[in-house]
Amino acid sequence: MKKFFANVKNWFIARKPTKRRIIQLYAALLTNANLKGFATGKIYTGDTKKMCVPGLNCYSCPGAVGACPLGALQDSLAQSGRSFPSYILGILLLFGLMLGRVICGFLCPFGLIQELLYKIRTPKLRKNRFTRILSYFKYVLLAIVIAIPIIYAGIPSFCKYVCPAGTFGGAIGLLSNPANTDFFGMLGYLFTWKFCVLVVVVVASVFIYRFFCRFICPLGAIYSLFCKISLLGVKLDKNKCIDCGLCIQGCKMDIKHVGDHECIQCGECISVCPVQAISWKGSKIFLKNTTPLAQPAVAEGEKINLLEIAKSNSDLTSAATANTVSQTITEDISQTASEELTVNVTNCVVEEENTAETVSYSENCKGEKLKAVKAAFKRPRFVVEFVAWVVATALLIGALIGYGVSKEKLTLVYKVGDKCPEFILSTYVSDNDVKSVSTYGIDKVTVINYWYTDCDPCKKELPEFEKVYEDYDGAIDMFVIHSYSAVPSTGVQHFLDTETDKNGRVWNTYKLVFAQDTEELNTYAMLGGKYAYPMTVIVNASGKITFVKQGSCSEEILREEIENAFN
Repeated sequence: MKKFFANVKNWFIARKPTKRRIIQLYAALLTNANLKGFATGKIYTGDTKKMCVPGLNCYSCPGAVGACPLGALQDSLAQSGRSFPSYILGILLLFGLMLGRVICGFLCPFGLIQELLYKIRTPKLRKNRFTRILSYFKYVLLAIVIAIPIIYAGIPSFCKYVCPAGTFGGAIGLLSNPANTDFFGMLGYLFTWKFCVLVVVVVASVFIYRFFCRFICPLGAIYSLFCKISLLGVKLDKNKCIDCGLCIQGCKMDIKHVGDHECIQCGECISVCPVQAISWKGSKIFLKNTTPLAQPAVAEGEKINLLEIAKSNSDLTSAATANTVSQTITEDISQTASEELTVNVTNCVVEEENTAETVSYSENCKGEKLKAVKAAFKRPRFVVEFVAWVVATALLIGALIGYGVSKEKLTLVYKVGDKCPEFILSTYVSDNDVKSVSTYGIDKVTVINYWYTDCDPCKKELPEFEKVYEDYDGAIDMFVIHSYSAVPSTGVQHFLDTETDKNGRVWNTYKLVFAQDTEELNTYAMLGGKYAYPMTVIVNASGKITFVKQGSCSEEILREEIENAFN
């Protein structure tokens, strides 16, 4: 029995996650610390959402506590006609100079998802010349991502048409909650397209290491510009390097040399180098005799003859160098990594290969362990790591508790049968020249429609609403209220004056009254809105809400519900 538990223990030790994997899991949890959002199906809208997290993490994910830098970049560029996007550019510059693509290797949640998908046992497509060429596509996509919001103000092209992280974290994260079943009625061709993109990325990531990161991600393309100058990352000592090529061979990314623009700074090449020519930047500032942080990037159980490869790629003139290389000729790298994890502890366990029992710990053994722990605390590396993990753990626990008990601004929600709240909103200049819209003194059926300029389903249904409004010939009021959070950089008034509907008609010729919602009132949420547009509300002559429809509303349903409000 003791041997069984010893084997179980050894199995877990051998498969213990690397420090990089632990950091990845930590970063994913910290950036999605609003765990109650997954339970309630609501997006966190607190103060921290105004700040950007380093990695690709969708703003609309129920757990997200910060904004995605790529989404913020597109929004800032769309607003650049009025002001310089200094905040997001400054944030990206800070992230790039401090961390570079360390963010990709350690902090990006979507990168972690791809790595876990790649662990599924299937035939793998190895990197080659074609994948190296294809890796430049993300820079082309970056240029498009930057150009489109500037040319076509207000269009976050990547978030809207491509981003699989947004589809997975935002769309599916919200749709999977039973509280958001109304959202299914709002899905259209755009969601179908993005869902297909997500499926392609997920399937491809099973066969190709970090498919999205290598070929598509514009955020990775931005951070890659800082690889050579970032404060953290891996570095190569060319004086020690023997050009054996093991670092390039073991790396799954499309690198040409250690630390180039395709390197995600994961540090796995450090353990592979036979002459310790690869190390961490800045490690000597905090630590001495730094040991590798991560396990090698070589398949489990694979053996590499370092001496043969080194001799074939470099002229070994130093006997000391040859001895260093020959020590690793038949090393099983995955076994070596697991052995490193059990130093000074497993020495206290005596195992006989042909016996059924494991010798139990003695008092002397416990004393040896205590000495090992005391010795560890005297090593600078151990002390730095210990303090760092204590601080990081405290930060994570504090974030989880803080977001778990946080209370956002409460908005009283009115439902069907309730008296419609009274509010006044300013309107945009149109033919009827109404200066404000008010629910005070309702004496006839009123239709309220919520929209925004970049919402295709919203714009598609408005001509039908206009037709219904004209048919009732003044017997009803119809207000079209624009979202407060999605105002285009050129302004809603400019859109109404210059843009046309699907029939070529300029929007400001409509008889509908276009109004503007405000963040203070947030009448959209007040009437039951749940982060998606369009939404239609009908109020009868006595001021009671008779109909609320989240999503597109057909002309037939609209006419039917207006008649019901009259009765």
